[in-house]
This record gives sequence, structure tokens and C-alpha cells, in this order.
Amino acid sequence: MRSGRVWQVGIGCAVLAALLTVLVAARWQPLLRLDALVARDLHASAVTSPGTTGLMRVLSDWVWDPWTMRVLAAAACAWLWRGGDRVRAVRVAAVAGAAAVVSQGMKAAVGRDRPLWPDPVDAAHFAAFPSGHAMTAAAVCGMLLWLLPPSAAKAWARGAWVLAAVSVLGVGFTRVYLGVHWPSDVLAGWLLGVALAAAAIVWPGPRNRPKAAAR
Repeated sequence: MRSGRVWQVGIGCAVLAALLTVLVAARWQPLLRLDALVARDLHASAVTSPGTTGLMRVLSDWVWDPWTMRVLAAAACAWLWRGGDRVRAVRVAAVAGAAAVVSQGMKAAVGRDRPLWPDPVDAAHFAAFPSGHAMTAAAVCGMLLWLLPPSAAKAWARGAWVLAAVSVLGVGFTRVYLGVHWPSDVLAGWLLGVALAAAAIVWPGPRNRPKAAAR
């Protein structure tokens, strides 16, 4: 994807995230009603499907957990740094760190309560908006896709995009299914994660590449 298109996507996601934040902070009733409707239906399914709920907890708390994503980002940074591509290593690290800071900062600023259920199937701490799981997954997966070399085989590139999409969409679904987030929390996390990744990709600066091996 060209830099101009990445910039447009990033700006668009940032604007939409800002609008969504305003609506949530203002407690816009149509949005709150839609959130409640979707969250209630999914939670009802989680309560009556313990097997599926157990799988969702594994995916949410281990496979797609923010710390899992940070470990992937750290591994990518180490690989890039070892290869001499320090500019991209720093950008990947910066995005992973920024996702955590922005998520916690917005949670404190907005202060949205998480869903409360008489029969919860999972628990989470701190405020709800935005979803840190969704933001971290979108940001880190976006940066990892950016690292795909242009020479990568189409099958490998397509597989990477599919895996990233499943991870980003999947973790968002699990957070609502498990009853610990409203749908708009997840949507905001996705938008902000993409915006962070886009900003890092198009940010001006040196663009060094790995040093050629000595012959």
C-alpha cells in the first residue's frame, strides 16, 4: 500500500475514533442502546455455551492478549535491530508502547463503565473505552504486515493478511462475547490501532535498511 493511501487511512481512522469518543463521552443514546443490544445477545450465548466460552477465554487471554502481541512486536524489533534495520525496529517498538499509553490514557479520560452482568463469564479491570486488546492487536498486526518484504510470495503475503485479519477481528469479538466490553469500545480500539500504525509507517525520517553482507 502506498504511503499516500496509508496516510488517508490513518487520518480517516483517527477522525472516526475521535467522533466515536465524543459520542461515548456524551452518552449518545442510540449508540448506547445498540451497544447494549449486541452485548446482551452475545453474553446470553456465552452463558449458555460453556465450551465456546472457554475457547473464547483462551483466545482472548492468551493467544490474542496484549502481552502476546507485545512479545511478537519485541521479537520483530530484535530481528530488525540484529539485521541493522534500526529505524523500523524503533517504529515497531514505538507503536506497541503508544498503544498501551493511549489506551490507558483514554480509559482514564473517558471513564466508561464495563458491562455488568448477574452471571458474568469473565472479568476485566479498569475502564472500558477503548478496548486495549483490540487496539494493541490492530496496531501490532498492522506493523507486522508493514514488515512483509515486497519479494514475499503471494501465498505467504495473503496468508499473513488473513492471519492478521482473523486476529484483529477475532480478539474484538471475544471481548464483547465474554461480556467485558461494549461493541463501540472494540471499534474505537480498532480505529486507534490502525491510526497509530499508519502514523508510524508514514512518519518522515531516515529509512535505513539492513546492511549488505560483506563479500
